[in-house]
Amino acid sequence: MNMPIVTIKGCSTVRPCEETWTGTMALSEWDQTGCLTHVRTIFFYQPPNTWLSAPSAIVDTLKLSLSKALVPFYPLAGRLQWIGNGRLQLQCNAVGARFIEAECDSSFNDLAGDSYLSYQPSNLFPSVDYSLPIQELPLFLVQLTTFKCGGIGIGIANSHAVVDGAGAFYFISEWARLARGKPLQAAPFLNRSVFRAGQPPLLTPPPSLDDYPQYKNLPLLLGQLDNSEERNKKTTKAMLRIMKSQMEQLRKMANDKPMARAFSRYETICGHMWRTACKARGLKQEQPTSLIIVVDSRSRIRPHMPREYFGTATFDVIAQSVVGDLLLKPLRFAASKVREAIEKVTNEYVMSGIELLKNQNDLTKFQDIHKDGPSFDGNPNLEIVSWLSLPIHGFDFGWGNEEHMGLGSHVSDGNSVLLPSFEEDGSIFVSMCLQEVHMNAFKKHFYEDIKEMCEYI
Repeated sequence: MNMPIVTIKGCSTVRPCEETWTGTMALSEWDQTGCLTHVRTIFFYQPPNTWLSAPSAIVDTLKLSLSKALVPFYPLAGRLQWIGNGRLQLQCNAVGARFIEAECDSSFNDLAGDSYLSYQPSNLFPSVDYSLPIQELPLFLVQLTTFKCGGIGIGIANSHAVVDGAGAFYFISEWARLARGKPLQAAPFLNRSVFRAGQPPLLTPPPSLDDYPQYKNLPLLLGQLDNSEERNKKTTKAMLRIMKSQMEQLRKMANDKPMARAFSRYETICGHMWRTACKARGLKQEQPTSLIIVVDSRSRIRPHMPREYFGTATFDVIAQSVVGDLLLKPLRFAASKVREAIEKVTNEYVMSGIELLKNQNDLTKFQDIHKDGPSFDGNPNLEIVSWLSLPIHGFDFGWGNEEHMGLGSHVSDGNSVLLPSFEEDGSIFVSMCLQEVHMNAFKKHFYEDIKEMCEYI
């Protein structure tokens, strides 16, 4: 895709329209570890002429409604602050979100095509300068881009240190409601004490790192001493679609023997993707490999956390194997490894993980803050993020639902995202980033292996 020409026309700050609580908010260990950068998405709209005829109508609507949304969601108007030893706190100071206005020389149909989901050029998203001190970085940024066709793109970047994917889409949904003149549907749950945010470690002996492989180094390619060579290889992205019928055939293969509880579509597709990546990369049978799975702990802790929890509640777990076992054994073996990793995430496991991090002298080694580039989960490993259960579409700001959605994150080798179909037909989109030399093989095996399994069944 050629990079479109985007011209920045203006930049402003949107602050809460009413007075909000100010002070220091303690962050949980989940907030302070993993990805501390911004996650980016974009939504494309074709507003009716009634909106386009008034040049400032869309801008004014978005800014006014955002200023209203930042009242209950006031953490997004604050700033992060380092407090030593790789730890952060959130200054709730109503400094505000950044709002950027831009124009593009292309039509959004030239960029998005006929597909609802697509990857989009970086200049359609708000830019964040990570060389600046962290206390100067906005936590929520919006770029409104007007295209020559009259369509618009609303590019969003939200800090993962303040809110995870579930919380971010919940915020966008509420912001859109306010833009339509409707009241807030559900107020955010801002109490981070459920994860013992800001509290000292317990006096009990801390758990061992051996019980939390996600905090240890991932396997390297056999014969390599570090991942620098793999990290620097050129990558490419692809959007693959698996139809409902194909997914059903995969599940039949994963559940080819009677068992107490059948493997879910999520366990099955993760196992299939892991096997396919190993095959596409041409890994040796004795090569260790890890699959990083991102689990939402909202429903896994006791008592269950409200869906409106506005913070980071996601938790990485690791499935481990050697390539030979994954490829030579049936699909159910890979699916069982995925289930085994996910089932670790109990209330006790989550709380013990918090204690493990609280007892660390410094959290820096557990963070991805773009100082030395993003963390590397690539060859011979794979990371899968699932947005299958998230409300990722249907954001009507007053001019109808979006026509396309674009992704801007997940651009390192081994990063992948599962997304639901916009048509709600049971199909799944797989957003995959791999090294260029491996992508064609991945696409080939991804579909051919399903076909072979169907023939076998």
